[in-house]
Amino acid sequence: MTSGTIGGRRAQWKGWLLAPFSFLTTYNSLTIELAKRDVLGRYRGASFGLLWSLISPFLMLMVYTFAFGNIYKGRWQEAADRHDSFAIILFIGLIVHGYFAECLNRSPLLVTSNVNFVKRVVFPLEILPWPMILSALFHMAMNMVVFIVLRLVMDHEFSWTIVFLPAVVAPLVVLTAGLAWFFAALGVYFRDIGQVTGVMSMAALFLSSAMIPMSSLPPAYQVFFNLNPLTFIINQARAVALWGEMPNWLGLFAYFCAAMTFAYAGYGWFRATRRGFADVL
Repeated sequence: MTSGTIGGRRAQWKGWLLAPFSFLTTYNSLTIELAKRDVLGRYRGASFGLLWSLISPFLMLMVYTFAFGNIYKGRWQEAADRHDSFAIILFIGLIVHGYFAECLNRSPLLVTSNVNFVKRVVFPLEILPWPMILSALFHMAMNMVVFIVLRLVMDHEFSWTIVFLPAVVAPLVVLTAGLAWFFAALGVYFRDIGQVTGVMSMAALFLSSAMIPMSSLPPAYQVFFNLNPLTFIINQARAVALWGEMPNWLGLFAYFCAAMTFAYAGYGWFRATRRGFADVL
């Protein structure tokens, strides 16, 4: 085998490995523009415009605190030990779940709602999940601004370890990219999949540590909660944003490796099925 052949194969492997993340290099400008359009389009025509990205978290927190405050408040031993407000503890879990739910619920429509892109041979359909993810991350960042302000006002505290939050969220971003590719392709051939993802997002909320601490559950139930991909990320987000603890780097690395495996699988599924998109649509 000649050196040229070996070099060509290495280039092919390198290209395939980097292809899922081409939004960072080849298509970065296109991805950013699509993300901007997504964010601005959501609030187009609204009187308060982008301010709703800050108002909505306040309203969401009020509803959940009122609905679940008296039920779950007594179970959060950490709130009593550290004198943290129940609303703040709940809010950080809802922020993580909100990002995940937005990506999960929108994924089945990524291709079917952009039929004009499918008809264009030159358009890279593989980047469609990334503008959605960047849009969801924007709203997550706005929620974190609200979280920081509320904690300063309600608890008069600030944890510097919150700077590690992007590292905590990064593995979840990779995982949601894999989910987005998988459900985007599946949504082309099975239009009812959107109904399933709605149920999945609700299950991900109520079967995670977003609503209830793991320590209050019987060991038999803790197994199911730990299988939820949100539980570990929510626990780590609370550790760095609330309780001034360092991230579990080993756990995050293992999560990241599993997420990368799933992301490549989802990307491979999308690439294998996209050739039939135009015929179905």
